[in-house]
Amino acid sequence: MDFLKNLFTTPSIASSLIYLCLAAFTGILLGKIEIKKVKLGIAGVLFSGLLIAHFGAPIDPHTLHFVRDFGLILFVYSIGIDMGPRFFSSFKKDGLKLNLLATGVVTGGFLIAYLIYLFTDLSPAVVVGILSGAVTNTPSLGAAQQIIAEQGGELAASSGQTGMAYAVAYPFGVLGIIITMLLLRFLFGIKVKKEVDDYNNTLGDQTAKLESVEIEVSNPNLFGKSINYLHHILDSELAVSRIYRNKEFIVAGNEEIIQPGDIIYGVSAQNLIESLEIKIGKVQIAAQKEIEGPLASINILVTNNKITGKTIEQIGIYRRYPANITRIFRSGMKLLPTQKTTLELGDTVRVVGKKDILNEVKKELGDSVKELAKPNVASIFLGIFTGILLGSLPIFIPGLPAPAKLGLAGGPLLVSILLGYKGRMGKMSFYMTPGANLFMKEVGIILFLTCVGLLSGAQFVETILNGGLMWMFYGIIITFVPIMLAAIVARLLKTNYLKICGAISGAMTDPPALEFANSIAPVQAQSTAYATVYPLTMFLRVLLAQIFVLTTL
Repeated sequence: MDFLKNLFTTPSIASSLIYLCLAAFTGILLGKIEIKKVKLGIAGVLFSGLLIAHFGAPIDPHTLHFVRDFGLILFVYSIGIDMGPRFFSSFKKDGLKLNLLATGVVTGGFLIAYLIYLFTDLSPAVVVGILSGAVTNTPSLGAAQQIIAEQGGELAASSGQTGMAYAVAYPFGVLGIIITMLLLRFLFGIKVKKEVDDYNNTLGDQTAKLESVEIEVSNPNLFGKSINYLHHILDSELAVSRIYRNKEFIVAGNEEIIQPGDIIYGVSAQNLIESLEIKIGKVQIAAQKEIEGPLASINILVTNNKITGKTIEQIGIYRRYPANITRIFRSGMKLLPTQKTTLELGDTVRVVGKKDILNEVKKELGDSVKELAKPNVASIFLGIFTGILLGSLPIFIPGLPAPAKLGLAGGPLLVSILLGYKGRMGKMSFYMTPGANLFMKEVGIILFLTCVGLLSGAQFVETILNGGLMWMFYGIIITFVPIMLAAIVARLLKTNYLKICGAISGAMTDPPALEFANSIAPVQAQSTAYATVYPLTMFLRVLLAQIFVLTTL
């Protein structure tokens, strides 16, 4: 039995991994406990790690440092791949205002943290830990700890305090956002039902929203022309589905000739309807209904590697089959298909055509969940390799005593955003199934936070009793002041309350706060605003955490 005693009492790789798994298991259970709709969520593993380390768990710091950093890389890489397709589109329309709001929250917290450093005797390692915890941003903690360790000497020795300060400030980081939502509603006398109605009314004005349309052909210049001609002149405006002629639907095949009295059914964007009326004829928004007769509509999952990366024109479904692709669903977005649109692994396409050939189209596109479930492991390691290289490059910023780096958090995050946006490089696809992405994200954050707790927990209670309460107070200021000011300004600018709730949750990169915001009303305003500001916020927090450390050297 001595080997068991040694395993649990002697620091080693094995003992470190045992306590890491124990902390992760108990922490996940702790995070599921809900009090008044608020849960610790994944942060439960951090506090579980702190508790286990407080009772003297023997750990090997070198092992945990490696696991912590690798977990961070997995976490930020999966985030980037997930948000990459939406990153640049998030700055369009309402997104610019929301991102400016979120940027104000980020820079406000940074400036308050810097003032705390100037007017107190706290070390940079402690203040940056308070900053990361107060804004509930784990990658910024990882970036800060890495840059602190690279400085060596006394500062590197204090890196353990960064994790403790993060843990002290974290709880109010979650509560502060929720309190802000409630205070804002009270201060402005906001009625949630009115905000829901206002949001729903604005949905009709979203110019990029796709609609099913029916167009009565009245332009005499089109009579006698083929559908192929229509494809070329209106490729980016209309995805043709079928034709209603002589009281029956027929497939809008490539060689089909347009005749007087034809009604063309298809898909277009709301902002293009006026243009279609000028070029074709009267347009009506078609009611969503099942296609009858010899035609049918199905959704097909693209899983055939031989066609991914090719354009719709190159694949040529519409040339070889009496069928047309009318919509593309990708990473939560609905895309209008054009002949130049590239199909990617994991896309879902809506195909309208003759019933008897749709199975053949399915076979050609793949439609195999089993095939899609195979992890694209090679591309993951290539992306991480490139991200680490990029994160290691020095960035010379005037005024800083040492070059900044994107580091193990920022490098993989930036690379994965770009790879997620592009989708592929040559024949290499960077697609990850939602399930695989979520698994990698969860494992990464659990490894990181558990290691932070185990590495910081030995002196956690002592720290709380000897000045830690002031750390908590400073964290409350960093959390509350920027988001409250930003929320008030946004409301004065007539921003929808539900969007504000989602935006401040995203500005703090805080899923538990988003859960509370979503419980306010059953609409997508909160989640949409959260996703809009999340990418830029994440990048800024990682970069500013490093700049804070470097400016305080």
